[in-house]
Amino acid sequence: MTDTRGEAGFSIIELLIVVTIIGILVATLLVATNSVRTQGRDAQRNTDLGNILNAFYQYALDNQNQLPATITTTPTNICKTGAASCAGLIGLSVLTTNQTYLPTLPIDPLSTSTNDTKYTISKNANNRVTLSAPNVEGTTTMSLTK
Repeated sequence: MTDTRGEAGFSIIELLIVVTIIGILVATLLVATNSVRTQGRDAQRNTDLGNILNAFYQYALDNQNQLPATITTTPTNICKTGAASCAGLIGLSVLTTNQTYLPTLPIDPLSTSTNDTKYTISKNANNRVTLSAPNVEGTTTMSLTK
């Protein structure tokens, strides 16, 4: 007997294999894209910390090597520029007044807080300032000290 269906078209197995391969490629692409986004946010946090720290020392140079009086020895979250309430946070408006040192204080890329930048600041007995980003995705905590 002869087959009258012919050889045109793909079998169901061939279609399933192609769909499976496409699914694997899409999943791989999503994982790679998410990793790049995470690295980008961590790079932004590092840049933000550096900008705030540089603004502090520009402020100190203009003010007889004095740091803003609001900085304590206990790591405390920094208040956002223009926040409604800075209760329990470190206010650093001296850095943003008239946009002299910073136009606004940078905030963590994933922050949804209305008052908090999600960055912490403290100083030691020698007036060395440490800024930290405790919500880092790639490592445990990111800190800069100057």
